Amino acid sequence: MKGGKSVILKTVDLVKDFGSLQAVSYVNLEIEEGEVRAIIGPNGAGKSTLLDLVTTRSRPSGGKVYFKGREITHLPSFEIASMGIGRCFQVSKLFPELTAFENIQISSISKSGKVYNVYSSMNGTMRREVTDILDSVGLREMTDELAGCLSYGDQRRLEIGITLGLQPSLLLLDEPTAGVSRAEGHQLMGLVKNLAVAKSITVVFIEHDMDMVFKYAERVSVMHLGQVITTGTPEEIRNDETVRRIYLGETES
Repeated sequence: MKGGKSVILKTVDLVKDFGSLQAVSYVNLEIEEGEVRAIIGPNGAGKSTLLDLVTTRSRPSGGKVYFKGREITHLPSFEIASMGIGRCFQVSKLFPELTAFENIQISSISKSGKVYNVYSSMNGTMRREVTDILDSVGLREMTDELAGCLSYGDQRRLEIGITLGLQPSLLLLDEPTAGVSRAEGHQLMGLVKNLAVAKSITVVFIEHDMDMVFKYAERVSVMHLGQVITTGTPEEIRNDETVRRIYLGETES
């Protein structure tokens, strides 16, 4: 615990081997409750693999993961989601043939323990909760639009809305601004920052755009060759000579 804040997510000597390649190498990371943390690093640094280990989409070769003080290293993904860890992927995972409302409705119904039935009318189920989420992500006017017909930027908003339907206390975002314009990227990150405050959500996001990182993150962790080499404020990271040498000076892709 630092500065009176509790640690919501902690990794201890976390390792992931893929044959002879060590994608994540003894990562010790602490995320404080309520913070917005960016994870940066060159392609192949192990950032997405780290999130896979946290959400148990991939099993670690060693080490442990703790969420709110409880070890979750080997729990199934659905149980981790029910505990309050939500994740948005770099490629949106939506039901394109369903409306924006129905996409969020599914996650809200799932969180409530009910079962979504595609063969019956469920338009009234959890309508207030779903409408509130659509409002919060700026998609109220898109309620009845098919997800597959939304712009890519709106699909990113919808995916965040779907994750909010699970009522997460920790939100993991994998390159949330990838594939959108700079203006849309700032709108998305502004939305995420506002949601973090309004709904008391801790946010961890992977990002290559340094403007986004330095503007929206409160703290930044830098990964290189599977290791977290440093963590600090955006200003500290901006002025860190090691970071500038191994990452900021490289050509981004």
